[in-house]
Amino acid sequence: MFLDRDGVINRPIVKDGVPQPPSDVSELEIPEDVPQALSRLRNFGFRLVVVSNQPDVSRKLRSQGSVDAINSVLKDALEIDEFRVCFHDDGDGCSCRKPLPGMLLEAAAEAQIDLAASYMVGDRWRDIEAGKRAGCRTVLIDYGYDEHLTSEPDEVVKSLSDAAQWILSQEAEGDNEVAR
Repeated sequence: MFLDRDGVINRPIVKDGVPQPPSDVSELEIPEDVPQALSRLRNFGFRLVVVSNQPDVSRKLRSQGSVDAINSVLKDALEIDEFRVCFHDDGDGCSCRKPLPGMLLEAAAEAQIDLAASYMVGDRWRDIEAGKRAGCRTVLIDYGYDEHLTSEPDEVVKSLSDAAQWILSQEAEGDNEVAR
């Protein structure tokens, strides 16, 4: 199970219809439904891997230390198995920056995650596209941002709780018992 960070497990800072990450721990807010949603997914057997683009580090707008501090607080507060972060910007040509699936593919290879039996939950087109390219089913948490999708997600929901409910209903129907 792959999850974006900002907009999925913590609230983004939305400016002019565009989501931004919190600049530091003082701006970090975890929606109240997130801990229980993650717990339900983990109890079902999902490995929870956060995959997050943080290009503001490359752009010199944020320090890697502030990103690491936010991730540390989230890891302490939530049932997250692993954080994978891409600090590159679009022009850097890396394979890890979403919409490319590099972070998902590397995590899957290292933890023997079956991508076809996994999900990518995100709030932006880059998340959905990365999930599709990796071979995962995708769930969009739709906050009505001012941007367009490049691929249709498998499901559109309003919260991580809704995403967890849909995912678990899919698993109940399919009775999947593979590494995810």
